[in-house]
Amino acid sequence: MTDETRPTDGRTPSDLSEPQGRPEFLPANDGWESARTEQLGWNASEQRPQPYGSGWGDPSGRPSGDTAVHSGPDYGPPSAPPPPPPGAAVGMGPGWGPPPPPAEGSPSHGRRGPNTGVLVALGVVIALLASVMGSVGTYLLTRPSASSTDPSYSLGPAPTGDTSRPPESVAGVASRVLPGVVSLEVEGASDAGTGSGFLIKGGYVVTNNHVVALAAQGGDIKIVFNNRKSTTARIVGRDPGSDLAVVKPEETFGTPEITLGNSDQVVVGDPVIAIGSPLGLTGTVTTGIVSSLNRPVVAGEDNDPDPAYISAIQTDAAINPGNSGGPLVNAKGEVVGVNSAIATLSRAISSQSGSIGLGFAIPINQARRVAEEIITTGAAKRVKIGIVLDSRYRGEGVRIATEPAQGRQPVDSDGPAGKAGLKPGDIILELNGLRIQDSTELISLIRSKSPGTKIAIKYKRGTEERMASLTVTAEAEPTPRPS
Repeated sequence: MTDETRPTDGRTPSDLSEPQGRPEFLPANDGWESARTEQLGWNASEQRPQPYGSGWGDPSGRPSGDTAVHSGPDYGPPSAPPPPPPGAAVGMGPGWGPPPPPAEGSPSHGRRGPNTGVLVALGVVIALLASVMGSVGTYLLTRPSASSTDPSYSLGPAPTGDTSRPPESVAGVASRVLPGVVSLEVEGASDAGTGSGFLIKGGYVVTNNHVVALAAQGGDIKIVFNNRKSTTARIVGRDPGSDLAVVKPEETFGTPEITLGNSDQVVVGDPVIAIGSPLGLTGTVTTGIVSSLNRPVVAGEDNDPDPAYISAIQTDAAINPGNSGGPLVNAKGEVVGVNSAIATLSRAISSQSGSIGLGFAIPINQARRVAEEIITTGAAKRVKIGIVLDSRYRGEGVRIATEPAQGRQPVDSDGPAGKAGLKPGDIILELNGLRIQDSTELISLIRSKSPGTKIAIKYKRGTEERMASLTVTAEAEPTPRPS
């Protein structure tokens, strides 16, 4: 409350208690003077008394132990008590001086502030708290929230375009060839397997012999086309010596036949595409190049009495189990080979590996001849030159045996080699200019030829090298083996 409303109730300044909080002050020129004089009974023209005494202070700094006022003509009765000063008063208006300093030895009534050490410690604590709170705030503002969403977020529309591709591109070639590629599901008496094939003229399907061999003794063959329609099929004929077979589906559903190329025009480095059903994944397309030509490959098990000898096209296009029988096509979409075998790091079934970049395909020119013979006669002709090879020879080239083997003479006098002048013990060095490394390669090259094909052979007799020209022939007409 202000001095204007505080009751005096006859108390002297020594009776007053400590000021109770900071009082409210009115402006110095707004009724304050009149209110005070009315309360104390003084005239407005009278000078305001200057109290001295204990607790009041002397403007001159002199301490006094008595409560007294100056007397004079302008002052009221001496016995009139002076008004109490306002709590925590400051100079306001004329006649009011600053509070006197405390007397020596008297206790200080003011509140002492904290020393410097406390302030420094407090500042350090505040700084640490501010740093921690700032880090926490940054984390809370930047941490990811599973529930935070942005309704306006967008990655924009996908680019416009179409799925058409140039005819010469891999995609263009694949789009033309895929409809003619089929998948075969074969069930035998005690086993089952899958493979690939492709449709040729007349609604026939060319595939590998080892793909359909399981069904040769009363099994079933199911053919699935690229449009996912399926039908049953029967074996037309098989040729284990070339690992080729022909089957006839009951229905082709209007599937277009595939175009056959010329494998004699293939060169190393040509781009090729392998299409088939590796591991049962139908319609799989892989690309690569022709890695090598005339690669001798023996297809079949180790104990197979009649393995297939293939002078194969080697490719690095990925070929895996299930690709067998599928087409290897060139950049024009023409079939140049029939995928038949892959090289693996182990022959054990338990450790069989997939593609390691070494795949082998039967040249299409050989497959064309075998397919025609199977369709027309039920079996393919086996070509020969009429010699028996010495399997124990480990020198340069391939040596003709010197002794009869299994009832056969080393050189058939009526065969192509005998008519060309070759004799037992001669060493064959080259065939059509290709250096021969072993007997597998020579057999594979001869079986890849068609009956009536002429070949040039370089051979060595003693220390003399000679040349011979001969025409390969077929064995006696085979007995048709339709299934």
